[in-house]
Amino acid sequence: MSIEVKVPQLPESVSDATLVSWHKGEGDAVDRDENLVDLETDKVVLEVPAPRAGTLVKIVAKDGATVTTGDVLAILEEGEGAASGKGAGETAAKAEDDAPADENDATAAAAGSDREAASGADSGAAKLSPAVRRLVEENDLDPRDIQGTGKDGRITKSDVLDHLERHDEVDAEAGGDVETAASAQPASRRSDRRVPMTRLRARIAERLVEAQQTAAMLTTFNEVDLTEVMALRNRHKDRFEKVHGVKLGFMSFFVRAAVEALQKFPAVNASIEGGDIVYHDYHDIGIAVSTDRGLLVPVLRDAGELPFGDIEKAVVDFGQRAREGQITMEELTGGTFTITNGGVFGSMMSTPILNPPQSGILGMHKIQERPMVVNGEIVARPMMYIALTYDHRIIDGREAVQFLVSIKESLEDPARLLLGL
Repeated sequence: MSIEVKVPQLPESVSDATLVSWHKGEGDAVDRDENLVDLETDKVVLEVPAPRAGTLVKIVAKDGATVTTGDVLAILEEGEGAASGKGAGETAAKAEDDAPADENDATAAAAGSDREAASGADSGAAKLSPAVRRLVEENDLDPRDIQGTGKDGRITKSDVLDHLERHDEVDAEAGGDVETAASAQPASRRSDRRVPMTRLRARIAERLVEAQQTAAMLTTFNEVDLTEVMALRNRHKDRFEKVHGVKLGFMSFFVRAAVEALQKFPAVNASIEGGDIVYHDYHDIGIAVSTDRGLLVPVLRDAGELPFGDIEKAVVDFGQRAREGQITMEELTGGTFTITNGGVFGSMMSTPILNPPQSGILGMHKIQERPMVVNGEIVARPMMYIALTYDHRIIDGREAVQFLVSIKESLEDPARLLLGL
């Protein structure tokens, strides 16, 4: 029985998607729920699984096509053709009534042979995340040659990069005479590459320009002594990981400190809608995550009600799934305030840009030991600059400064977070 593979229901506010790449070709056998194709919206990458086991008879929408909900992507012939060894061309022949019989037989034999040779690679590729799969395909690699270090042996981006680096080192050692290799180089390596902007990157660009054009953005700075937070982490990190199954990081402290500050200064947790200011009595904190496709901001719902363990688990989960293209549209919408950590990349200080329609974003930076005067003595302390970019239309400078002071006080005396002070 022939089955139409269609574009699933796209999230609300998303009108269409771009077909990124097919992971199966015409004539390939597929398993139920195996990913057939990736669709990219302006926020997430959606995987379209096979509704039944069978053979992919015909691809209707090609790579790069713009599709909407319900559009037909491909035709799937249901059955156990893959398991029984039935040729893919034989199944395809049933859908093409006017094809010559001898051509069908030849196609079936060739497709069956190709499928057997590629079956191992296909099964490995099916376990790859969209980002890893693209990296493998761009470098023409065989997943079977790469040692996976992820969960259940999954191949991560780092595994692919390590594999490429080792391959380059081997090539360099086998390169022979340096002068001979140099003489073979082209006279000039100056070149340009033009690639289309991805849907996500285009959307990020659009929102950043929108933020700069519609909000009166200002940034205020402060610095935090993280001595007490680091001491607390060192005392309890082993027990914390044993109980919660996740490491105790800094983000949970900053999330809780931000929620405490937002409760004191509700304008920072508000947004503008038309001529109204909407004050949110809940705290849905966006956590900025950097991926190969661009910056994503999944939202931690009701962050103020979550214990430290749940916050840390959510942050780790967001990071992993964002890089694997598994974040859902619902997880990217509805935040009231955002935290971004440029410190993981070595940033000492920056001015983050608002995430519309939010009115505030907190920037964390690199922890650096600096000489500080404490009780009249110069001592080395682990210091971090923090920044708050805010919409001056609804947040006064006094509120912005005191908001950062509140965060500073909570982090320099973390017992405040536990006692609600």
